[in-house]
Amino acid sequence: MELYCNRTQALWRFRRTGRKGAALAVMLLPALAFSACVAVTQAPSRRAPRDTASQGSGYAPAGRGDSRDGERLRRVMVPLLNAMDRPCRADQTRIGIIQQSEINAANAGNCDFYVTAGLLRRASDDQLRGVLAHEVAHQDLGHVAKAQVLGAGLSILSAGLQQLFPAAGAVAPIAGELVARGYGRSEEYAADRHGVEILRRAGYDKSILLEALSWIRRTSGDSGGGFLSTHPALDERIAAIQRAR
Repeated sequence: MELYCNRTQALWRFRRTGRKGAALAVMLLPALAFSACVAVTQAPSRRAPRDTASQGSGYAPAGRGDSRDGERLRRVMVPLLNAMDRPCRADQTRIGIIQQSEINAANAGNCDFYVTAGLLRRASDDQLRGVLAHEVAHQDLGHVAKAQVLGAGLSILSAGLQQLFPAAGAVAPIAGELVARGYGRSEEYAADRHGVEILRRAGYDKSILLEALSWIRRTSGDSGGGFLSTHPALDERIAAIQRAR
């Protein structure tokens, strides 16, 4: 067991009891001010098949402090990950928490995701689930990989997410711009459609994503920043989802 006790970095891991457990790591990005001290249990070396992590039940937190955020993200994310066409293994999935009040989330490829503290603090579980289903859909559809190619081969993970998360500019200033430029209207609508399908496979219906988008519109307005600044108009997206079967 390792202990991460650093003002600028915190890492939560969750382990499933048993021999074929999968872990979900939740990572606070370096260079962002945050005080935490969290114990980390090493992820199991054996690869977990898709069905062993299906409902996320049986996972126990291995950390303390703000591990409730990690537990909540694990509970919301694991069923979505397992519902993908090409599932991200839970023990290879990382979620960076950006200390910013805006409502925002992003997929950075390679089963890495980012959420803002504002999203975690203000969203209900279902609202968070709807937002993350959309980002999981981007991962499943390979949109970030396409954005990397369009961005002249620059690495999203090494470049950072300045445009999506301005507060993260000191970490690295390029990748968010690549993500924003790489997603066109067709990709966003495709992610909404596939996000609905992922939700259905996980036992939810399209109302989860509809409510998430409606909540963002009520909270931030169509001219707001964050999630809205990197995605098409919410009214159009909501109408498209409502028309879908």
